[in-house]
Amino acid sequence: MDKMTSMSGKEQRKVLFRLMSYTKPHLKIIIFAFTLLLLATLGDIYGPIIIQRFIDDYLTPHHFPYKPLVTLACLYIGIQIFKVVISYFQIFKFQEIAIKIIQQLRIDVYSKVQTLGMRYFDKTPAGSIVSRITNDTEAIFDMFVNVMVTFIQGSFLLVGIFIAMFSLNTKLALFCLCILPLIFYVMVLYRKFSSVFYQEMRERLSQLNAKLNESLQGMSIIQVFRQEKRLRDEFSEINEKHYKAGMRNIKIDGLLLRPAIDLIYVFALIIVLSFFGITSFHHTVEIGVLYAFVNYLDRFFEPVNQMMFRLSMFQQAIVAASRIFKVMDEQEVAPIQENRKQLKIVEGEIEFRNVSFSYDGKREVLKNISFVAKPGQTVALVGHTGSGKSSIINLMMRFYEFEKGEIIIDGKSIKEYPMSELRNKMGLVLQDPFLFYGTIKDNIRLHNNAITDSEIEEAAKFVQAHTFIEKMDDRYSHKVVERGATFSSGQRQLIAFARTIATDPKILVLDEATANIDTETEELIQDALEKMRRGRTTIAIAHRLSTIQDADLILVLHQGEVVERGTHQELIAKRGLYHKMYLLQNGMAELEQSI
Repeated sequence: MDKMTSMSGKEQRKVLFRLMSYTKPHLKIIIFAFTLLLLATLGDIYGPIIIQRFIDDYLTPHHFPYKPLVTLACLYIGIQIFKVVISYFQIFKFQEIAIKIIQQLRIDVYSKVQTLGMRYFDKTPAGSIVSRITNDTEAIFDMFVNVMVTFIQGSFLLVGIFIAMFSLNTKLALFCLCILPLIFYVMVLYRKFSSVFYQEMRERLSQLNAKLNESLQGMSIIQVFRQEKRLRDEFSEINEKHYKAGMRNIKIDGLLLRPAIDLIYVFALIIVLSFFGITSFHHTVEIGVLYAFVNYLDRFFEPVNQMMFRLSMFQQAIVAASRIFKVMDEQEVAPIQENRKQLKIVEGEIEFRNVSFSYDGKREVLKNISFVAKPGQTVALVGHTGSGKSSIINLMMRFYEFEKGEIIIDGKSIKEYPMSELRNKMGLVLQDPFLFYGTIKDNIRLHNNAITDSEIEEAAKFVQAHTFIEKMDDRYSHKVVERGATFSSGQRQLIAFARTIATDPKILVLDEATANIDTETEELIQDALEKMRRGRTTIAIAHRLSTIQDADLILVLHQGEVVERGTHQELIAKRGLYHKMYLLQNGMAELEQSI
């Protein structure tokens, strides 16, 4: 089992205060809700006093004071009705506040996730992030709806009950105060033991979500390679750990919640009954006061029991909030602009100057990369898997920060450009294009209302996508399911090309954009690619060397270094690594060896 540490009291208070900062915009509603809560509590406290007056003042043999009894009865019923009505509005307002707070919290954590750097996503499973935004915020919602109301109402009720007790009998009320330290001690003890178990439960739930997300995304591979049993066993192992953590919580709850409080209640009841028993030897006992004290004792332990049961929700919420704030405090953010200059990319010239880069700070995946791509030129990157091709693209798109060397665009450091300008002027097409749930039109436009329907259609025609789109039901309004699963890989890629063209970028970045396209589809889009590259600087990762023979410059990478550079003809003439790769792809290695 992973080592889990309990949050200290100071850490829990820090998390709680930060969580309470979300209540500031809703202070007026909160004050109104607390006022209703106080009124409902006062009605709850005043009920036993009415019964006590009835018993001591009017419950006498052979006498029926009709008018006072009717008055007391009407007053008691009126208070109960008033309490029910007030409680309804009070609960409604507290739930309204909770929903607004959770809504804002989810927006904040989601917005933070969007600013995080790729390194964070490299090391954090997607399911774990989903768990923070959904499950953890739901636990906080439960705290605001159930825990906060219970604790505040319980506190009001306890204070009111003790005031009422002191008004009835000061000496006995002082005796009853002795039980408060015992209750406080049980609560502290429970918090100490439960926090570590709730921390573990949250972590295990996060792992369950991560494993489930991974399995759903790779279900086809799991089924093809018959990995169902292995994945099921791994899921069951995590689920078992979650179950064991839950059982430890149940044991703590069973020991320190109801049984401990019931024991304290019995102790308090013995004090009250013993006091009245001893008093009866010397003085007349007022039955109404005895009833009121026993009733208040019951009412006293009712909120105490509720508070103890809600304490588990409180612990879950604090642990959940700490996990959310950990994401919001994450320092691994996306690269930012070094200054506030509003630079514009005009020509699209790109230069790498001795750029080196490492993902983990230990092993460099790029070593002293240098090249220049003039405006309108195409630079192709080729090499075996792991040679550093995609890393160059990642740095150009500013997905990662680099420390060594410079990347220059139009004579200015890439770090000086606003991220919005880089995103607007760079069009990226990946090997595995991502389609969003919606329509084909939505996926090309990406909700950029500046792109008209006619421009969407022109972009689709430009990349040869219009033909197959016209055959779809509802044409450009055809529904796209999650990740575009109902489209072929070639169709998804063509839609991605149309998406890029619609934004009219100055720089094109193609990450093996034709790798997943069949030969027939590839022939259709080669002309489109050639038109796309005209007047645009293009950086292309090539899987098929036949697609980049007309590139102005080809860089051959090996283990993070540029080992060859030149045009297709120049590299073939060198008879180096590129020459060997070309022969292997074209099935000519044996012929070459025999010559």
